[in-house]
Amino acid sequence: MRSRLFLVAVGAIASLAALGAGAQQFPSRPVRLVVPYPPGGANDNVARLLAPKMTEQLGHNVVVDNRGGGNTIIGSELVGKAVPDGHTLLIIAAGHAINPSLYPKLPYDTARDFVPVALVGDGAYVLVANPSLGVSSVPELIAAAKAKPGQITYASSSTGNLTHLAAEVFNSMAGTKMLHVPYKGGNPAMLDILGGRVSIFFSTVAVARPHLQSGKIKGLGVTTARRSAALPNVPTIAEAGLPGYDVSGWYGIVAPARTPRAAIARVHSVVQSATHQPDIKERLLGLGVDVVESTPAEFGQRINSELAKWEKIVKPLGITPE
Repeated sequence: MRSRLFLVAVGAIASLAALGAGAQQFPSRPVRLVVPYPPGGANDNVARLLAPKMTEQLGHNVVVDNRGGGNTIIGSELVGKAVPDGHTLLIIAAGHAINPSLYPKLPYDTARDFVPVALVGDGAYVLVANPSLGVSSVPELIAAAKAKPGQITYASSSTGNLTHLAAEVFNSMAGTKMLHVPYKGGNPAMLDILGGRVSIFFSTVAVARPHLQSGKIKGLGVTTARRSAALPNVPTIAEAGLPGYDVSGWYGIVAPARTPRAAIARVHSVVQSATHQPDIKERLLGLGVDVVESTPAEFGQRINSELAKWEKIVKPLGITPE
């Protein structure tokens, strides 16, 4: 028995020593950047912009690994339960902080099973309207919605998605009631906005910008607290008539809890360096993402703030995710 206990103790010490060595040598092998969505979406595009620059600076390949499904739950669970050595990372968006309020049971704890690494930036959404609605500003939309409660329709790319919740925050703050029409993706929703089958849509900047430039739809305001550099002439919804409104489709990177601080600091430094390179900054802007300076601790505070914010908004709505 004593011999067995001795061997167990030796094994534990060896494991700890190996983990410590791994932390000191980070990275010692390729780094996996998990995208909890299928290829082609905004998260995937952001990851694939960052991965080559991260590879250059880390000296090891950063491999994008798409693990879509379950509204990000599958990929998030994989990372939450991965070895916490810095070699497995997760790119997240605002939905990471929304899911705990949408799903009564998750296979991980969003607040405890992940550690913040780097905030990439804010992804503004833009409130757009079909010209047939006859409104050109946020106050005009609010007035029209109050005059016709439940009659003005708004599209979303899916129930529980940020395009849906941005509209519900608007309804709550403005005292309006508009009718939700969910779609399966942002492009089908935009097609029906262009066709006048629905009236308004809180669209991603990337989807809306070509149609705004052509004049086929009107941009009433961006959802973030600051104007988007991608649409500098479109006011924020807050400054356009609804003070305090602020909804961001932010993007960032987290790691499994208990990941060594040295690994977190290294990845944070590399991501910050990559996002400040002119070519990457410009291409992120093309996706509607404005780069934001933030420490890992500040990013953690933001995630906690978003968790609390969406809990207050989502649960009273009784939304059942698709």
